[in-house]
Amino acid sequence: MTVLWGDVMSDIPYKSALIIGAGPGISGSLTRSLRARNLQVVIAARNVEKLAPLVDETGAIALPVDAANAGEMERLFSETEARIGAPEIVVYNASGRTRGLIAELDPAQVQQAIAVSALGAFHAVQQAAKRMIPAGNGAILLTGATAGVKGFALSAPFAMGKFALRGLAQSAARELAPKGIHVAHFVIDGAVRAAHRADSADAPDSTLDPDAIAQSYLDVLRQHRSAWSWEIELRPWVEKF
Repeated sequence: MTVLWGDVMSDIPYKSALIIGAGPGISGSLTRSLRARNLQVVIAARNVEKLAPLVDETGAIALPVDAANAGEMERLFSETEARIGAPEIVVYNASGRTRGLIAELDPAQVQQAIAVSALGAFHAVQQAAKRMIPAGNGAILLTGATAGVKGFALSAPFAMGKFALRGLAQSAARELAPKGIHVAHFVIDGAVRAAHRADSADAPDSTLDPDAIAQSYLDVLRQHRSAWSWEIELRPWVEKF
């Protein structure tokens, strides 16, 4: 389907967005939704080549970043500011994963996984806060997972990172909300639908539709500050886990 970007009247009270850890799933759907509402969008990832189709489709700007690196994150925000102004929405979607038995995991790989999921999120929140506090306005959305609520076997590093992300979100929300900054954490409680992960004919809606997830992000962005949500949990209505 061809989309004419900017053909939807925006009721989002922000004008620009930076999506970190972008890809074709949740980030892709959110990019399309924001661009359709005339927001300027920068999408960032370690490998920007994979973002080329999304850039071609939406006109978003793609920039490279290693989210776990504080210096690179600072440069990303500076370049974003130069291209579209200080982002009024910052979305952190990056995650680090390494799986295995606790007794056999490589500590260096565990450190890297936690650095991407949690430390990178801190870098993003810090850079966003430095720009949003003086403006007294902004939204920071952090993408979590089931693992941030309950840890699973063979997935300790992912749980460690996502638990830390949830703690960051809660602390940041308490600190920044009185300054006019909406911080919200999203528990994505299930698998996200993708080309390589389609629902089977006998189990429709067994995965989360990324467009529906993006709609929930937009709904949170529309909330009046007198009743802001700091956490939203999304799960398939037919879940069995």
